[in-house]
Amino acid sequence: MITRIASEKLAELASMFKAVAVIGPRQSGKTTLVKSLFPLKQYVNFENPDVRFLANEDPRGFLVKYADGAIFDEVQRVPQIFSYLQEILDNSKDRGKFILTGSNNFLLQENISQSLAGRVAYLQLLPFNLEELAGQNKSLDENEIIFRGFYPAPIDMEIPVIEWMPNYIRTYIERDVRQVKNITDLLIFERFMRLLASRTGQELNYSSLSIEVGVDSKTLQSWIGILESSFIIYLLRPHYKNFNKTVVKRPKLYFIDTGLACSLLGISTIDHLLNHPLRGSLFECFIVSELIKQLTHRGKEINLYYWRDKTGHEIDLIIDQVLTLVPVEIKSGKTVHAEFFKNLHYWSKLTGTKNAALIYAGEQEINYQNGIQLLSWKSLYRPFEIPIIS
Repeated sequence: MITRIASEKLAELASMFKAVAVIGPRQSGKTTLVKSLFPLKQYVNFENPDVRFLANEDPRGFLVKYADGAIFDEVQRVPQIFSYLQEILDNSKDRGKFILTGSNNFLLQENISQSLAGRVAYLQLLPFNLEELAGQNKSLDENEIIFRGFYPAPIDMEIPVIEWMPNYIRTYIERDVRQVKNITDLLIFERFMRLLASRTGQELNYSSLSIEVGVDSKTLQSWIGILESSFIIYLLRPHYKNFNKTVVKRPKLYFIDTGLACSLLGISTIDHLLNHPLRGSLFECFIVSELIKQLTHRGKEINLYYWRDKTGHEIDLIIDQVLTLVPVEIKSGKTVHAEFFKNLHYWSKLTGTKNAALIYAGEQEINYQNGIQLLSWKSLYRPFEIPIIS
């Protein structure tokens, strides 16, 4: 079993809170993680229709059987159980009594969040990241990794990703999407997902997307919310500080897993990826999702933004350290060019700061001029450190 970075944080939270919720996309390894960390707890899977029926029919009687606590898997399938769970948690002093998992962010649902407020900690578990796979085969290049993605099944079970991903997409749409919202035409939703994949690394323009999909903006925003709450996509918000310039306000769209994005784009081979017009965007998506996963699996807030002004100057990532803003540029080329650093130099002049990083597809790592640290994508096999250059 590949050790998950989130294990340490999950154990810590379970020692402090009466219940812990582990949420993340379907097939990200939640069940494997909680079972391995809490082997003595009874395990209940609410995907089982018989179990779900019993819990729905008599929630109080159902919970009596688990007086010592349990692992409740896919607990969002029985939302009414949370009100009864609240009473049990209030009357217990045990820490880590219940471990809950869910493949969508059920804590966003108002009736559930009110029941669990102050009683449960939560941790997001996304697919593997490079740091977790550091002990695995490092001979893969960035294109092979982008194409394969990071879901555990294709890695652990060595299932060809071109076979696994389409089935994953079909299962997600037919089960999770219908569960969250009653969408009658699932073919339109799947087409919507494919159109989103073609926009990875780009600003999210609701108006143009609405026209292409053929649904109104309100419906579109609802569908975006579904993909966000089920951890399929991440919307990177623009940084609010404008430095006396007019900045864009639309978020940029990224898929949490590049293998999923490749499948939605119809990329069926690595050669296809190498020649695909979105290869650069997918590399950027790969780096952004890696940094998101490094923060998420440690239970840290995601302090990542992007910055772009109306004149076209853009910084791919802004890491907000409260007192300092660190710009990070991402380039998919393997050969370093002076053009790579243009926007970082502009940022330095605009803000008067020097610390910066450029992550690229090559191998060399050096302290570049004007306080810029040049980093290979392979640096993400270890925890990313904010460059501090005096």
